[in-house]
Amino acid sequence: METVNILTIISIAFLGSFGHCIGMCGGIVVAYSTIKIDPKSSKVSQSGAHLLYSSGRILTYSILGAIFGFLGGVVTFSNNANGGLLIFAGIAMILAGLSLMGKIKFLTLIEHSFSSSSIYKNAFRSILNSKSNLSFFILGMLNGLLPCGFVYFFAITAASTADPFYGALVMFIFGLSTVPAMFGLGFLTSLTSATSFRNMMMSLSSIAVILYGAYTIYNGYGYIANPQKNLTECHDK
Repeated sequence: METVNILTIISIAFLGSFGHCIGMCGGIVVAYSTIKIDPKSSKVSQSGAHLLYSSGRILTYSILGAIFGFLGGVVTFSNNANGGLLIFAGIAMILAGLSLMGKIKFLTLIEHSFSSSSIYKNAFRSILNSKSNLSFFILGMLNGLLPCGFVYFFAITAASTADPFYGALVMFIFGLSTVPAMFGLGFLTSLTSATSFRNMMMSLSSIAVILYGAYTIYNGYGYIANPQKNLTECHDK
């Protein structure tokens, strides 16, 4: 993957984590911080619990990224197919960006209430009441399975790499870039809960998503317009 793409992914994920992720997953962080973490415990102990939770999320995201990267690779039989996948991914990214802005309901229409299922609720309740260190990690893994428009965007990006390794890398970078916001939620509540701040960060990340979608479409067109391109170049994008 090119350095510019990695920096773009980090920027979008970091900015979006203070807008979308705080809104989507902030309640879970507050819940486990209140129920599972003893306020009298040391800062090191509390930090360890938060890091375990984030590690669980990142693992789930990385596995999903590998799966989507593999699925993307299945359809890349030629430069035309490769370009078509990138163009499709770019269009989906632009729609996702407009949806994150609130202009359309693209992401809302494809989200499913997996979290409302009885199996998920029972598992979540059981893990939430557990005090073991492992339970923080498992809780993070469950959190990674929640339907989320931002996760969908990065899953599309992972699929556009057409490679399980790079797909996992995209989702790993995404998860890692959201750690500061989620980790600092309990310490910077006034900042992360401020509506104006969150709206500003969401707007910036939405614009970045749209621009990255346009860039992806441009790359896809390049593969179709220039049939001499080596197929492996898609993996480096």
